[in-house]
Amino acid sequence: MRRRILIIEDEPTMRLGMSHFLVSAGYDVNLCEDGAQGLSAIRNENYSLIITDLKLPHHDGLEILKAARSLSPGTGVIIITAYADVKTAVQAIKDGAFDYIAKPFSNEELLIAVERFLKFQRLEDEVKYLRESLKERIGFENIIGVSPVMKDVFDRIASVAVTDVPVLIQGESGTGKELVANAIHRLSQRNDKPFIKINCAAIPENLFESELFGHEKGAFTGAAETRKGKFEFADSGTIFFDEIGDIPLSLQPKLLRVLEDNTITRLGGNASIRVDVRSIYGTSKNLKECIASGTFREELFYRINVVPITMPALRERKEDVPYLIDHFLKHFKDKYNRVDLTISQSAYDTLLSYNYPGNVRELKHAIERAAILSKDGIIDIKHLPDEMSGVSDKIPCITEDLSLEASIRCFERQKIIKALNESGGRKIDTANTLGISRKVLWKKLKEYGIE
Repeated sequence: MRRRILIIEDEPTMRLGMSHFLVSAGYDVNLCEDGAQGLSAIRNENYSLIITDLKLPHHDGLEILKAARSLSPGTGVIIITAYADVKTAVQAIKDGAFDYIAKPFSNEELLIAVERFLKFQRLEDEVKYLRESLKERIGFENIIGVSPVMKDVFDRIASVAVTDVPVLIQGESGTGKELVANAIHRLSQRNDKPFIKINCAAIPENLFESELFGHEKGAFTGAAETRKGKFEFADSGTIFFDEIGDIPLSLQPKLLRVLEDNTITRLGGNASIRVDVRSIYGTSKNLKECIASGTFREELFYRINVVPITMPALRERKEDVPYLIDHFLKHFKDKYNRVDLTISQSAYDTLLSYNYPGNVRELKHAIERAAILSKDGIIDIKHLPDEMSGVSDKIPCITEDLSLEASIRCFERQKIIKALNESGGRKIDTANTLGISRKVLWKKLKEYGIE
């Protein structure tokens, strides 16, 4: 199917030139010479893409954008702008435009912008399908959760992955920020390109610039050869700055310049090297507090905080804990070849009632530790860390901390274990007591890790 494109441009030569080129490239093109005609066309026809000048008679490009977003949200908008108005065009992108082209531009630049949008549109259609399928899933790219806050996170990941906008992932340590970064890269157009990770808290300040931008031979004592930096290694792919709040203040202006210009200069060198990198950032710090204390530059914050994703603490989504327990139990069964690995009801209740200051990472490590220590294959309270084992093992399933679904799972598990104990472990008697078939019982035993 031929894609329909609307061009709104008041300069006749440019309008006709773009039309002729895009028609020869296989597109259906409609032309308007001012904003009023453009608004009328948008109201009466459907287009895949609108290419509009920023400065137009009657109604400008921003009004065209607003109308397009309101009347046809799936239609893309590319802004044509003079160099002096680039800042306005950037704001237009934040308001929903797909891209901008600065005058003068070539036919090839125009075609690249058009094809980029159409590729984005195809990926967005795939994401819509993916998003619908996610509604029935408890996991997404190794991130586990059924709570409303996690479904919002899944939705945000799916939305931003197909774009190239910077993403800032915020959350306490152990909430899964790196998993989110991994998911964004794997679902992006760059998923077959490099994915480079940098832990900003782990690099000494005197090595940071060389680590990011590389260095030339002889740039400093010990620089025996020319070395590429992380940006060059990530070219055409994605770079993830973990704990961006710990990047040295002295390096922040240089990073900002790279993000704005897409060029780097190696330490000790003079040549500018162009790089094409999508950037993702993670932080457990409150960057606005860092700005107030003078340790983080405000302009860098606004450059990286285009699309924020906040990972909730585990204590804020307790309904996800049963699913995480099941997930990690299965994982460590496979990792340590412990097919007999199960968890006692008292240990299970303890894990449900704990508040997890270390978040998902703490839960994962607790289950791994218990899996190693449980020689008989049954994880009990004594195998859990001391700070967890002090939690009462009599916590009921019906609490304010658990959702209805999680409470039902907890109650069902307790009911099955009670029936098993009363029948001496005989599956037929247990199934009869519970009023279910043996097949359903076996399925439940496997689902809840009950031996």
